Amino acid sequence: MASRLFPQVKEEVEPCSFPQFPAIDRSFCYSDSSHGSHFSFKNSHEPYCTLESSSARGSYTVYNSSSNGSPMSQQESQSNMSDLHHSPDNTYGSPISGSCITDDVGDLKGKLRELETVMLGPDCDIINSTISPEMDSWRLVTDAVSRQDLKQVLVSCAKAVSDNDLLTAQWLMDELRRMVSVSGEPIQRLGAYMLEGLVARLASSGSSIYKALRCKEPASAELLSYMHILYEVCPYFKFGYMSANGAIAEAMKDEDRVHIIDVQIGQGSQWITLIQAFAARPGGPPHIRITGIDDSTSAYARGGGLNIVAKRLSKLAALFKVPFEFNAAAMSGCEVQQEHLQARPGEALAVNFAFMLHHMPDESVSTENHRDRLLRLVKSLSPKVVTLVEQESNTNTAPFFPRFRETLNYYTAMFESIDVTLPREHKERINVEQHCLARDVVNIIACEGPERVERHELMGKWRSRFRMAGFTPYPLSSLVNATIKTLLENYCDRYRLEERDGGLFLGWMNRDLVASCAWK
Repeated sequence: MASRLFPQVKEEVEPCSFPQFPAIDRSFCYSDSSHGSHFSFKNSHEPYCTLESSSARGSYTVYNSSSNGSPMSQQESQSNMSDLHHSPDNTYGSPISGSCITDDVGDLKGKLRELETVMLGPDCDIINSTISPEMDSWRLVTDAVSRQDLKQVLVSCAKAVSDNDLLTAQWLMDELRRMVSVSGEPIQRLGAYMLEGLVARLASSGSSIYKALRCKEPASAELLSYMHILYEVCPYFKFGYMSANGAIAEAMKDEDRVHIIDVQIGQGSQWITLIQAFAARPGGPPHIRITGIDDSTSAYARGGGLNIVAKRLSKLAALFKVPFEFNAAAMSGCEVQQEHLQARPGEALAVNFAFMLHHMPDESVSTENHRDRLLRLVKSLSPKVVTLVEQESNTNTAPFFPRFRETLNYYTAMFESIDVTLPREHKERINVEQHCLARDVVNIIACEGPERVERHELMGKWRSRFRMAGFTPYPLSSLVNATIKTLLENYCDRYRLEERDGGLFLGWMNRDLVASCAWK
């Protein structure tokens, strides 16, 4: 933006220069070792300290100005003009005479106007009026910086990145580094990760950061701890699991043999409460078989293969005297074919998509469109119920700049909700936000094409996909809704639950964050 501006004549002439645009600096580091990538913060109390990005040093032109990046003073400006007057390089055009440096503003304004007319012609007013909106936009940006309006500066920086205005983008990144902090207010913490996403986007390193974070998951016990903390302090996962389990329990209340296919089973935690609920069913529990689908990355985070989940759930089922069987399918959702699901005659089938279907590439990424292919495959198995839990956000096909704004608004609500129940001095809070949220933020902002795997859609779009695959809505039980409302009484009263359009929405204040629905 700044690189495209023309100076305009004002009532008072104000000498100016570009702010300094230092090369992007590394504010954190990870290094490869025999144990994989090592990831560390320099200091959790430093203003800017987040994930590792590739250095962009040397990628941008550096412009010199005063040390604090502010416009030059009147004295500096006159000194520079004086130097130019005596410079041997001043050999073209009219000589610069001392008469141009005058205390008479009216006289100076007239001389500049004459020079402008000679250079641009008598229609130069058209140029001035044309560039005024851009000048106004630039003033808004500098205003936001001076007011330390972090949210607006983030948006302005993203707009500069979107417009490929690298001078403005790098200046604003430098300003943002002084404003964000992984240990500050919610917007400061989120801003640190969003800034890292912008840096990574310019350096084309978003995918490597995302993969590095996925490959450098904490050990199994630690990961469970981080996820457990988030699970306890915010009701998002509980809401999703409880609503999905309620729909499955309702659909299977009269069935003797139940087969549950969980696409991306993770730790298998969702099924603990359902097994317990089936154990207490009047007339005795059904025979339960769970097919767990999960990829190698999740296996690494889990500390091993799906056999860990199988042992955990089998032990629980035995404790509650529930007949149980586990079928492992170690693959990503994109690789799943009908033979992997091992559907059997005589079993009532339930399929669970909890916080995973947005990872499947659709028609905007791949001609194979695995997102819709998987839904059609599931429909061909004639399930009694299919459950969907997803983040209520629109980041799939949105262009970069509106996607950035959507992500900023969505995760602002998420970080604010964490802030209410997890004290800032909590020693693991940074790790919780980093491992559970930050890498997704970086992926959404910095990556495109197949490398962008965080592709959320709104409930309306999911509804269209399910209907096109041949599904019809399966109404959620009023008992389940009442149970979830009771659950929310244990949390901050700024959470809200709303039932509409055949789905259930959990929100923070006026922002929907998670949506749940069921189909058949």
